[in-house]
Amino acid sequence: MRKALILVENGYEELELWVPYYRFLEAELDVVLVGPEAGCTYTGKHGLPARADVLFVNARLDDVRAVLIPGGWAPDRLRVHEAAVDFVRRAYDRGTVVAAICHAGSVLVSAGIVRGRRVTSCRSIRDDLRAAGATWVDEPVVIDGSLITSRTPADLPKFLPAVLSAVI
Repeated sequence: MRKALILVENGYEELELWVPYYRFLEAELDVVLVGPEAGCTYTGKHGLPARADVLFVNARLDDVRAVLIPGGWAPDRLRVHEAAVDFVRRAYDRGTVVAAICHAGSVLVSAGIVRGRRVTSCRSIRDDLRAAGATWVDEPVVIDGSLITSRTPADLPKFLPAVLSAVI
């Protein structure tokens, strides 16, 4: 079955995790939440829980069509997990769609995959992306090969069709 993996850590932005989660299910993708500990529950910025199905080091990319990284405060926590950063890098190197929204671009920076790429994000990490060699633009969604980025929850109506179009 075709899969979509969503990374999770404490402080994730709920709209940027749950809206894609249910859109992926509607598209008949098997959705797996990947976190630092399997079976652990992570709390979003507004208190909603999300339970990780698999831990980073055990996540496999077989049949995976997309890896989505939600924003919020979680990216700052995700990027300190070398296993998470390595997983994102491996997905990108395989040509798997890597989709990042809002602050999630910071994980892309840590994975070393933005140099020479055109991206967007929330404005607060614009300078970090530029310093890592990306061309940052202020657009709702940016597609550069298998890398798809977006700015904020308000852009989900443009971001998710782009991601789904790339994976199905």
